[in-house]
Amino acid sequence: MVLSMSGLTDKELEFAGYLVEALDLEDTDAADIKPEAPLFGFSSDDSLGLDSIDALEISLMIAQKYQVQLKADDSNNEQIFSSLRSLCSHVLSKAA
Repeated sequence: MVLSMSGLTDKELEFAGYLVEALDLEDTDAADIKPEAPLFGFSSDDSLGLDSIDALEISLMIAQKYQVQLKADDSNNEQIFSSLRSLCSHVLSKAA
């Protein structure tokens, strides 16, 4: 596992790029997303401040790019979607 200058692994950086593209985050560079920062809400300055519509877009992107289906009723969604690192890790574990 290789870490970039931003602290992202190569796979996380790739995943972040897909997120930026899928959510049309024009002012966000994939390398600037902190791997442990919250994806949703505004609890910290590092949060991306995403909402439930973004979660749907993320799920669609994951289905297209990784052929992994995320279920809306999964009791682990809060943990899965807690950060870029946790989401990427979950998706990669299911895609393998």
